[in-house]
Order: sequence, then structure tokens, then C-alpha cells
Amino acid sequence: MLILHAVADYGAWKRVFDSAATMRKEAGELSYQVLRDREDAYSVVHFSAWTTHADAMRFFQSPELEEIRRKAGVSAPTFHYLLQLERGVLQAPPGPGRVQEPSE
Repeated sequence: MLILHAVADYGAWKRVFDSAATMRKEAGELSYQVLRDREDAYSVVHFSAWTTHADAMRFFQSPELEEIRRKAGVSAPTFHYLLQLERGVLQAPPGPGRVQEPSE
């Protein structure tokens, strides 16, 4: 799952996102990443793995989630239901919570 959010306030969005963790897990979310556009602090990406596409679609199209999005200040997210073709790791990532900037 790849979801693009336009958020008015990241802190408010993140509090609601975190409060829905149990609900997401029970619906079938296995893992997630939250990313922000480097140039646009209002553009947030939620990338997640789910048990099945059907579970993800059921969750993201539920009336309960509509209310959660409203509380989080999200306007019309864009959903992409993706199929994994390949996955790999080329080097160990930087420490937790840190982003490694490219060398110049």
C-alpha cells in the first residue's frame, strides 16, 4: 500500500495515525513506514504491507477510516494498491530515525 496524504499539521496527523495502530493491525497491516517529502512538509507518505489486498481495501474504504481521516486533517488521500515484484537490501540502513543524506 502506498498512500499519499496532504496534511495540514503533521503532529496532529501522527497522533491520530498512532492511535489507530491497533485498528490497523487487527485489519491486517503487517508493517509500515511514514515518509515526508523533502521539499513539502505537508506531503506525507504512508507505505505499508498488508495480509491481503482485500484486507487493505476493506480497511481504507471503511466509514470508520473516513472519520479518522477527518480528525487527522487529511484531505482526499491517494491510494495505490501495489504488488511486490522484488525486494532487496544493498547495505545496512543508518541508525533508527535518521536519514542518511547523499554524499556530495
